[in-house]
Amino acid sequence: MQAVAEQTNTGISFEETENQKMIAQMVRDFGEKEIKPHMMEWDESQEFPIPLFKKLGDLGLMGVLVPQEYGGSGFGYHEYVTAIAELSKIDGSIGLSMAAHNSLCTGHILQFGNEEQKKKYLPKLATAEHIGAWGLTEPNTGSDAGNMRTVAEKDGDYYVINGAKNWITHGKSGDVAVVIVRTGETGDSHGMTAFVIERGTPGFSAGRKENKLGMRASETAEMIFENCRIHKDQMLGGEGEGFIQAMKVLDGGRISIAALSLGIAQGAYEAALQYSQERHQFNQPIAKFQGISFKLADMATEIEAAKLLTHQAADLKNKGKSVNKQSAMAKLYASEIAVKAANEAVQIFGGYGFTKDYPVEKFYRDVKLCTIGEGTSEIQKLVIARAILK
Repeated sequence: MQAVAEQTNTGISFEETENQKMIAQMVRDFGEKEIKPHMMEWDESQEFPIPLFKKLGDLGLMGVLVPQEYGGSGFGYHEYVTAIAELSKIDGSIGLSMAAHNSLCTGHILQFGNEEQKKKYLPKLATAEHIGAWGLTEPNTGSDAGNMRTVAEKDGDYYVINGAKNWITHGKSGDVAVVIVRTGETGDSHGMTAFVIERGTPGFSAGRKENKLGMRASETAEMIFENCRIHKDQMLGGEGEGFIQAMKVLDGGRISIAALSLGIAQGAYEAALQYSQERHQFNQPIAKFQGISFKLADMATEIEAAKLLTHQAADLKNKGKSVNKQSAMAKLYASEIAVKAANEAVQIFGGYGFTKDYPVEKFYRDVKLCTIGEGTSEIQKLVIARAILK
Protein backbone atom coordinates (compact mmCIF):
# COMPACT_ATOMS: atom_id res chain seq x y z
CA MET A 1 0.00 0.00 0.00
CA GLN A 2 1.63 3.22 -1.15
CA ALA A 3 0.60 6.86 -1.15
CA VAL A 4 -0.32 8.40 -4.48
CA ALA A 5 0.31 11.86 -5.86
CA GLU A 6 -3.26 13.09 -5.44
CA GLN A 7 -2.70 14.02 -1.79
CA THR A 8 -2.95 17.76 -2.32
CA ASN A 9 -5.69 18.73 0.14
CA THR A 10 -5.32 22.25 1.48
CA GLY A 11 -8.01 21.80 4.09
CA ILE A 12 -10.55 19.37 5.51
CA SER A 13 -12.46 17.59 2.78
CA PHE A 14 -16.03 16.58 3.51
CA GLU A 15 -15.66 13.71 1.07
CA GLU A 16 -13.39 10.71 1.42
CA THR A 17 -10.39 10.71 -0.88
CA GLU A 18 -9.73 7.79 -3.17
CA ASN A 19 -6.95 6.73 -0.78
CA GLN A 20 -9.37 6.66 2.14
CA LYS A 21 -11.95 4.70 0.15
CA MET A 22 -9.30 2.20 -0.90
CA ILE A 23 -8.03 1.76 2.66
CA ALA A 24 -11.55 1.42 4.09
CA GLN A 25 -12.50 -1.28 1.59
CA MET A 26 -9.21 -3.09 2.09
CA VAL A 27 -9.70 -3.16 5.87
CA ARG A 28 -13.32 -4.30 5.56
CA ASP A 29 -12.34 -7.17 3.27
CA PHE A 30 -9.43 -8.12 5.52
CA GLY A 31 -11.58 -7.95 8.63
CA GLU A 32 -14.29 -10.22 7.23
CA LYS A 33 -11.71 -12.89 6.41
CA GLU A 34 -9.06 -12.56 9.10
CA ILE A 35 -10.64 -10.91 12.17
CA LYS A 36 -14.35 -11.64 12.54
CA PRO A 37 -14.02 -15.46 12.54
CA HIS A 38 -11.53 -15.37 15.44
CA MET A 39 -12.13 -12.23 17.47
CA MET A 40 -14.30 -13.77 20.18
CA GLU A 41 -11.77 -16.59 20.63
CA TRP A 42 -9.04 -13.98 21.09
CA ASP A 43 -11.29 -12.06 23.46
CA GLU A 44 -12.06 -15.07 25.63
CA SER A 45 -8.45 -16.26 25.80
CA GLN A 46 -6.91 -12.75 25.84
CA GLU A 47 -4.65 -13.83 23.02
CA PHE A 48 -2.61 -11.12 21.33
CA PRO A 49 -2.70 -12.40 17.72
CA ILE A 50 0.82 -11.56 16.53
CA PRO A 51 0.40 -13.40 13.17
CA LEU A 52 -2.54 -11.13 12.37
CA PHE A 53 -0.37 -8.05 12.88
CA LYS A 54 2.25 -9.49 10.57
CA LYS A 55 -0.50 -9.63 7.92
CA LEU A 56 -1.47 -6.05 8.72
CA GLY A 57 2.18 -5.21 8.17
CA ASP A 58 2.01 -6.82 4.74
CA LEU A 59 -0.91 -4.49 3.95
CA GLY A 60 1.10 -1.45 5.00
CA LEU A 61 -1.11 -0.71 8.00
CA MET A 62 1.65 -0.99 10.59
CA GLY A 63 3.57 1.85 8.99
CA VAL A 64 0.78 4.09 7.69
CA LEU A 65 2.58 7.33 8.57
CA VAL A 66 6.14 6.14 7.92
CA PRO A 67 7.67 7.62 4.74
CA GLN A 68 8.29 5.22 1.89
CA GLU A 69 12.05 5.72 2.19
CA TYR A 70 11.87 3.88 5.53
CA GLY A 71 9.60 1.11 4.25
CA GLY A 72 6.28 2.66 5.22
CA SER A 73 3.12 3.56 3.32
CA GLY A 74 3.79 7.30 3.34
CA PHE A 75 0.22 8.35 4.05
CA GLY A 76 -1.07 11.18 6.20
CA TYR A 77 -3.37 11.38 9.20
CA HIS A 78 -6.68 11.27 7.29
CA GLU A 79 -5.75 7.85 5.92
CA TYR A 80 -4.47 6.82 9.34
CA VAL A 81 -7.76 7.79 11.04
CA THR A 82 -9.69 5.86 8.38
CA ALA A 83 -7.61 2.72 8.92
CA ILE A 84 -8.00 2.76 12.72
CA ALA A 85 -11.73 3.49 12.55
CA GLU A 86 -12.41 0.69 10.07
CA LEU A 87 -10.44 -1.83 12.14
CA SER A 88 -12.22 -0.70 15.30
CA LYS A 89 -15.66 -1.08 13.71
CA ILE A 90 -14.81 -4.78 13.67
CA ASP A 91 -12.68 -5.23 16.79
CA GLY A 92 -11.49 -2.40 19.03
CA SER A 93 -8.62 -4.53 20.35
CA ILE A 94 -7.04 -4.75 16.92
CA GLY A 95 -7.59 -1.05 16.28
CA LEU A 96 -6.00 -0.19 19.62
CA SER A 97 -2.87 -2.26 19.06
CA MET A 98 -2.45 -1.00 15.51
CA ALA A 99 -2.80 2.59 16.77
CA ALA A 100 -0.37 2.19 19.67
CA HIS A 101 2.24 0.61 17.42
CA ASN A 102 1.92 3.39 14.83
CA SER A 103 1.51 6.55 16.86
CA LEU A 104 3.51 5.82 20.01
CA CYS A 105 6.59 3.65 19.47
CA THR A 106 6.96 4.11 15.72
CA GLY A 107 5.77 7.71 15.85
CA HIS A 108 8.25 8.64 18.58
CA ILE A 109 11.21 7.26 16.61
CA LEU A 110 9.95 8.89 13.40
CA GLN A 111 9.56 12.27 15.07
CA PHE A 112 12.63 12.38 17.30
CA GLY A 113 15.07 9.69 16.17
CA ASN A 114 18.25 10.54 14.28
CA GLU A 115 18.80 9.24 10.76
CA GLU A 116 20.71 6.18 11.93
CA GLN A 117 17.96 5.24 14.39
CA LYS A 118 15.24 5.74 11.78
CA LYS A 119 17.02 3.52 9.26
CA LYS A 120 17.61 0.86 11.89
CA TYR A 121 14.14 0.63 13.42
CA LEU A 122 11.47 2.09 11.14
CA PRO A 123 11.64 -0.47 8.28
CA LYS A 124 11.11 -3.36 10.68
CA LEU A 125 8.36 -1.55 12.59
CA ALA A 126 6.59 -0.44 9.40
CA THR A 127 6.32 -4.03 8.17
CA ALA A 128 5.52 -5.52 11.61
CA GLU A 129 8.70 -7.57 11.54
CA HIS A 130 8.98 -5.87 14.91
CA ILE A 131 6.06 -4.98 17.19
CA GLY A 132 6.48 -1.68 19.04
CA ALA A 133 5.79 -0.68 22.66
CA TRP A 134 5.96 2.70 24.40
CA GLY A 135 6.58 3.17 28.10
CA LEU A 136 5.64 6.27 30.08
CA THR A 137 3.10 5.18 32.71
CA GLU A 138 4.20 3.75 36.06
CA PRO A 139 2.29 1.97 38.85
CA ASN A 140 2.15 4.93 41.23
CA THR A 141 2.24 7.92 38.89
CA GLY A 142 -0.31 7.47 36.10
CA SER A 143 -0.63 10.88 34.44
CA ASP A 144 1.77 12.36 37.00
CA ALA A 145 4.76 11.56 34.81
CA GLY A 146 6.96 14.16 36.47
CA ASN A 147 7.22 11.94 39.56
CA MET A 148 8.25 8.79 37.69
CA ARG A 149 10.51 6.44 39.61
CA THR A 150 12.17 4.59 36.75
CA VAL A 151 15.66 6.06 36.83
CA ALA A 152 18.62 5.99 34.42
CA GLU A 153 22.00 6.66 35.99
CA LYS A 154 24.91 7.56 33.73
CA ASP A 155 27.92 5.23 33.73
CA GLY A 156 30.46 6.33 31.13
CA ASP A 157 28.92 5.87 27.68
CA TYR A 158 26.03 3.88 29.18
CA TYR A 159 22.93 4.49 31.24
CA VAL A 160 21.81 1.95 33.85
CA ILE A 161 18.02 1.78 34.10
CA ASN A 162 16.06 0.52 37.11
CA GLY A 163 12.31 0.62 37.61
CA ALA A 164 9.06 -0.52 36.03
CA LYS A 165 6.43 0.67 33.60
CA ASN A 166 2.84 -0.56 33.59
CA TRP A 167 -0.27 -0.41 31.40
CA ILE A 168 2.02 -0.84 28.41
CA THR A 169 0.46 -2.00 25.15
CA HIS A 170 2.65 -4.87 23.88
CA GLY A 171 4.70 -4.71 27.09
CA LYS A 172 5.31 -8.45 26.86
CA SER A 173 5.40 -9.13 23.12
CA GLY A 174 6.93 -5.91 21.81
CA ASP A 175 10.29 -6.34 20.08
CA VAL A 176 11.26 -2.68 20.47
CA ALA A 177 10.21 -0.23 23.18
CA VAL A 178 10.60 3.51 23.50
CA VAL A 179 10.89 4.18 27.22
CA ILE A 180 10.89 7.53 29.04
CA VAL A 181 12.95 7.47 32.24
CA ARG A 182 14.16 9.99 34.81
CA THR A 183 17.69 11.29 34.35
CA GLY A 184 17.30 14.43 36.47
CA GLU A 185 15.42 15.71 39.49
CA THR A 186 11.94 14.51 40.37
CA GLY A 187 9.28 16.85 39.04
CA ASP A 188 11.62 18.54 36.56
CA SER A 189 10.08 18.48 33.07
CA HIS A 190 13.62 18.59 31.71
CA GLY A 191 14.73 15.72 33.90
CA MET A 192 13.43 12.89 31.71
CA THR A 193 14.99 11.18 28.70
CA ALA A 194 13.73 8.76 26.03
CA PHE A 195 15.60 5.61 25.02
CA VAL A 196 14.81 2.95 22.44
CA ILE A 197 15.40 -0.49 23.95
CA GLU A 198 15.31 -3.83 22.18
CA ARG A 199 13.76 -6.97 23.64
CA GLY A 200 16.52 -9.31 24.75
CA THR A 201 18.63 -6.55 26.27
CA PRO A 202 19.94 -7.88 29.62
CA GLY A 203 17.94 -6.48 32.51
CA PHE A 204 14.83 -5.79 30.40
CA SER A 205 11.94 -8.20 31.02
CA ALA A 206 8.17 -8.43 30.93
CA GLY A 207 6.08 -8.43 34.09
CA ARG A 208 2.46 -9.18 34.79
CA LYS A 209 -0.08 -9.14 31.96
CA GLU A 210 -3.31 -7.36 32.90
CA ASN A 211 -6.62 -9.24 33.00
CA LYS A 212 -8.91 -6.64 31.46
CA LEU A 213 -12.62 -5.93 31.12
CA GLY A 214 -12.36 -5.13 27.42
CA MET A 215 -9.82 -4.76 24.60
CA ARG A 216 -8.72 -8.21 25.69
CA ALA A 217 -6.88 -9.16 22.49
CA SER A 218 -4.68 -6.08 22.83
CA GLU A 219 -1.88 -7.02 25.18
CA THR A 220 -1.31 -4.80 28.23
CA ALA A 221 1.61 -5.69 30.50
CA GLU A 222 4.41 -4.43 32.72
CA MET A 223 7.95 -3.76 31.57
CA ILE A 224 10.62 -4.25 34.21
CA PHE A 225 14.18 -2.88 34.22
CA GLU A 226 16.82 -4.30 36.56
CA ASN A 227 20.30 -2.83 36.02
CA CYS A 228 19.53 -2.58 32.31
CA ARG A 229 22.57 -1.06 30.57
CA ILE A 230 21.76 1.08 27.53
CA HIS A 231 24.38 2.78 25.35
CA LYS A 232 24.01 6.51 24.85
CA ASP A 233 23.47 5.87 21.13
CA GLN A 234 20.03 4.48 22.07
CA MET A 235 18.92 7.90 23.34
CA LEU A 236 16.24 9.63 21.28
CA GLY A 237 17.09 13.31 21.00
CA GLY A 238 19.05 14.86 23.83
CA GLU A 239 19.21 14.15 27.53
CA GLY A 240 16.35 15.83 29.35
CA GLU A 241 14.09 16.05 26.29
CA GLY A 242 12.01 12.94 27.00
CA PHE A 243 9.03 14.56 28.69
CA ILE A 244 8.63 17.26 26.05
CA GLN A 245 8.87 14.61 23.34
CA ALA A 246 6.27 12.46 25.12
CA MET A 247 3.76 15.31 25.31
CA LYS A 248 4.08 15.91 21.56
CA VAL A 249 3.72 12.19 20.87
CA LEU A 250 0.57 12.10 23.02
CA ASP A 251 -0.99 14.91 20.99
CA GLY A 252 -0.93 12.51 18.04
CA GLY A 253 -1.95 9.66 20.32
CA ARG A 254 -5.17 11.48 21.16
CA ILE A 255 -6.06 11.47 17.47
CA SER A 256 -5.53 7.72 17.54
CA ILE A 257 -7.93 7.27 20.46
CA ALA A 258 -10.46 9.57 18.80
CA ALA A 259 -10.29 7.39 15.68
CA LEU A 260 -10.57 4.25 17.81
CA SER A 261 -13.64 5.71 19.55
CA LEU A 262 -15.13 6.76 16.23
CA GLY A 263 -14.78 3.23 14.86
CA ILE A 264 -16.37 1.58 17.89
CA ALA A 265 -19.22 4.11 17.82
CA GLN A 266 -19.82 3.42 14.14
CA GLY A 267 -19.69 -0.32 14.70
CA ALA A 268 -22.23 -0.16 17.53
CA TYR A 269 -24.50 2.18 15.56
CA GLU A 270 -24.46 0.07 12.39
CA ALA A 271 -25.22 -3.09 14.38
CA ALA A 272 -28.10 -1.36 16.17
CA LEU A 273 -29.45 0.13 12.93
CA GLN A 274 -29.50 -3.25 11.21
CA TYR A 275 -31.04 -5.04 14.19
CA SER A 276 -33.75 -2.39 14.61
CA GLN A 277 -34.88 -2.99 11.04
CA GLU A 278 -34.87 -6.78 11.38
CA ARG A 279 -36.45 -7.11 14.82
CA HIS A 280 -40.26 -6.96 14.75
CA GLN A 281 -42.60 -6.13 17.61
CA PHE A 282 -46.32 -5.43 17.31
CA ASN A 283 -46.15 -6.34 13.62
CA GLN A 284 -43.56 -3.77 12.62
CA PRO A 285 -39.78 -3.25 12.80
CA ILE A 286 -38.76 -1.69 16.11
CA ALA A 287 -37.03 1.06 14.09
CA LYS A 288 -40.54 2.39 13.42
CA PHE A 289 -41.01 3.23 17.09
CA GLN A 290 -40.07 6.79 17.93
CA GLY A 291 -38.13 5.77 21.04
CA ILE A 292 -35.78 3.68 18.88
CA SER A 293 -35.60 5.99 15.87
CA PHE A 294 -34.66 8.96 18.06
CA LYS A 295 -31.82 6.98 19.62
CA LEU A 296 -30.53 6.15 16.15
CA ALA A 297 -30.84 9.78 15.05
CA ASP A 298 -28.82 10.98 18.05
CA MET A 299 -26.16 8.33 17.46
CA ALA A 300 -25.82 9.20 13.76
CA THR A 301 -25.56 12.93 14.46
CA GLU A 302 -23.00 12.60 17.23
CA ILE A 303 -20.85 10.22 15.18
CA GLU A 304 -20.75 12.72 12.32
CA ALA A 305 -19.70 15.49 14.73
CA ALA A 306 -16.98 13.28 16.21
CA LYS A 307 -15.76 12.43 12.72
CA LEU A 308 -15.42 16.11 11.83
CA LEU A 309 -13.52 16.91 15.04
CA THR A 310 -11.18 13.98 14.48
CA HIS A 311 -10.43 14.89 10.89
CA GLN A 312 -9.94 18.54 11.86
CA ALA A 313 -7.18 17.42 14.23
CA ALA A 314 -5.81 15.12 11.51
CA ASP A 315 -5.72 18.02 9.07
CA LEU A 316 -3.75 20.22 11.47
CA LYS A 317 -1.36 17.35 12.18
CA ASN A 318 -0.76 16.87 8.44
CA LYS A 319 0.10 20.57 8.17
CA GLY A 320 2.57 20.41 11.05
CA LYS A 321 0.51 22.77 13.19
CA SER A 322 -0.22 22.48 16.90
CA VAL A 323 -2.98 19.96 17.61
CA ASN A 324 -2.92 20.17 21.40
CA LYS A 325 -6.41 21.64 21.78
CA GLN A 326 -8.02 20.00 18.74
CA SER A 327 -6.75 16.50 19.48
CA ALA A 328 -7.95 16.78 23.08
CA MET A 329 -11.36 17.96 21.89
CA ALA A 330 -11.58 15.13 19.37
CA LYS A 331 -10.53 12.53 21.91
CA LEU A 332 -12.88 13.88 24.59
CA TYR A 333 -15.96 14.10 22.40
CA ALA A 334 -15.41 10.96 20.32
CA SER A 335 -14.73 8.78 23.37
CA GLU A 336 -17.75 10.04 25.27
CA ILE A 337 -20.19 9.64 22.37
CA ALA A 338 -18.72 6.19 21.69
CA VAL A 339 -19.57 5.11 25.24
CA LYS A 340 -23.06 6.54 24.74
CA ALA A 341 -23.47 4.82 21.36
CA ALA A 342 -22.42 1.44 22.75
CA ASN A 343 -24.81 1.86 25.67
CA GLU A 344 -27.71 2.81 23.40
CA ALA A 345 -26.92 -0.10 21.08
CA VAL A 346 -27.25 -2.53 23.99
CA GLN A 347 -30.58 -0.90 24.87
CA ILE A 348 -31.84 -1.31 21.31
CA PHE A 349 -30.83 -4.98 21.27
CA GLY A 350 -32.53 -5.48 24.63
CA GLY A 351 -31.70 -8.76 26.36
CA TYR A 352 -29.82 -9.99 23.31
CA GLY A 353 -27.42 -7.08 23.68
CA PHE A 354 -26.34 -8.52 27.02
CA THR A 355 -25.14 -11.75 25.41
CA LYS A 356 -21.93 -12.60 23.56
CA ASP A 357 -23.94 -13.88 20.60
CA TYR A 358 -24.34 -10.30 19.36
CA PRO A 359 -21.58 -7.74 18.70
CA VAL A 360 -22.76 -4.89 20.90
CA GLU A 361 -21.81 -6.69 24.12
CA LYS A 362 -18.15 -6.51 23.07
CA PHE A 363 -18.40 -2.90 21.91
CA TYR A 364 -19.88 -2.07 25.33
CA ARG A 365 -16.93 -3.62 27.18
CA ASP A 366 -14.21 -2.36 24.83
CA VAL A 367 -15.32 1.23 24.57
CA LYS A 368 -14.78 2.23 28.19
CA LEU A 369 -11.01 2.25 27.65
CA CYS A 370 -11.46 5.09 25.18
CA THR A 371 -12.32 7.50 28.01
CA ILE A 372 -9.20 6.33 29.89
CA GLY A 373 -6.48 5.65 27.29
CA GLU A 374 -4.09 8.58 26.60
CA GLY A 375 -5.51 10.31 29.68
CA THR A 376 -9.01 10.40 31.17
CA SER A 377 -11.78 12.66 29.93
CA GLU A 378 -11.06 14.96 32.86
CA ILE A 379 -7.47 15.35 31.69
CA GLN A 380 -8.65 16.21 28.17
CA LYS A 381 -10.87 18.92 29.66
CA LEU A 382 -7.84 20.26 31.55
CA VAL A 383 -5.82 20.37 28.31
CA ILE A 384 -8.65 22.15 26.51
CA ALA A 385 -9.21 24.61 29.37
CA ARG A 386 -5.53 25.53 29.45
CA ALA A 387 -5.61 26.15 25.70
CA ILE A 388 -8.70 28.36 25.67
CA LEU A 389 -7.69 30.30 28.80
CA LYS A 390 -4.14 30.93 27.61
